[in-house]
Amino acid sequence: MFDKLDVFEKRFEELNQKLFDPQIAANAEEYAAIMKEIAEIQPIAEKYREYKTALSDEQDAKAMLAEGSDDEMKAFLNEELRRCSEDIKRCEDELKILLLPKDPNDERNVIVEIRAGAGGEEAALFVASLFRMYSMYAERRSFKIDLIGANETELGGYREISFMINGSGAYSRLKFESGVHRVQRVPDTESQGRIHTSTVTVAVLPEAQEVELDIDPKDLKIDTFRSSGAGGQHINKTSSAIRITHLPTGMVVECQDERSQFKNRDKALKVLKSRLLNEKRQAQSDAIAAERKSQVGTGERNERIRTYNFPQSRVTDHRIGLTLYKLDAVINGDLDEIIDALITADRSAKLSGSEML
Repeated sequence: MFDKLDVFEKRFEELNQKLFDPQIAANAEEYAAIMKEIAEIQPIAEKYREYKTALSDEQDAKAMLAEGSDDEMKAFLNEELRRCSEDIKRCEDELKILLLPKDPNDERNVIVEIRAGAGGEEAALFVASLFRMYSMYAERRSFKIDLIGANETELGGYREISFMINGSGAYSRLKFESGVHRVQRVPDTESQGRIHTSTVTVAVLPEAQEVELDIDPKDLKIDTFRSSGAGGQHINKTSSAIRITHLPTGMVVECQDERSQFKNRDKALKVLKSRLLNEKRQAQSDAIAAERKSQVGTGERNERIRTYNFPQSRVTDHRIGLTLYKLDAVINGDLDEIIDALITADRSAKLSGSEML
């Protein structure tokens, strides 16, 4: 696996030398491209150098042992060999992870769609809970939330809500959230104190790039209408809400969050492109299609990736068997421990050639 690592090291040195070229420094676009490539290969080059240093130190210690030494020096050299062996193994493991193919979508913004599944009004209230959870997580990561559209219920829940999370690496952190999320708690509407089980579905889509998908304007039917739902008195006066229908697929996207018709149209187009691009990727890969189907399912209670049990203050991610007794912290946006564990499990699965989910 490491026979081509010299290429990364040489390329890293070459790129750093280019930064001193006045012509490149004067070309903002070329300079930015070089800095981006440096950022991508620097971790590999530096870890490879650390790996070579550990190998060299091991060779030196073995050579000194072979020359013969007193007991004290032998003890020192054997300890040095043990340390070098540990460093070599650690570097090898870390290099294997660094050399894994990267998801090209990892650095993108994401569109998150949360919908109520089984459980009626309680499911709609849990949609609101998850929206709050992801909003607080985004704030922790210095990501920005941009609401796209929502269908609110009378009790303050949502039948569905969609929003964009803007920030470098947003998709890499949230892509494993797709699926059925199950909640077990006593609803505010329950007078008998009985625990109800409800579900919501979460879909996480990488934002489509303009160059990836060309939509013929003739394939779009764009309607305007007056917004509905809680908030925004202007909605009764202007037809600012937008509904876009993609005629070839029948896909419909609505956006009514902004007062401006043009802003709503722009948001709706972003969602439409991301959905179409996601379908395009699915059509290209049966594995991806099967993956999405297994993750999202139908929203039934037995199809879940994660359970939030309020009476026990327990959160369980069923894909990796992780259980945390810190529900209050998780529901307030403290998701890193779960997300880090999912990323680690995914890397381990890729290293072994298996599927995590």
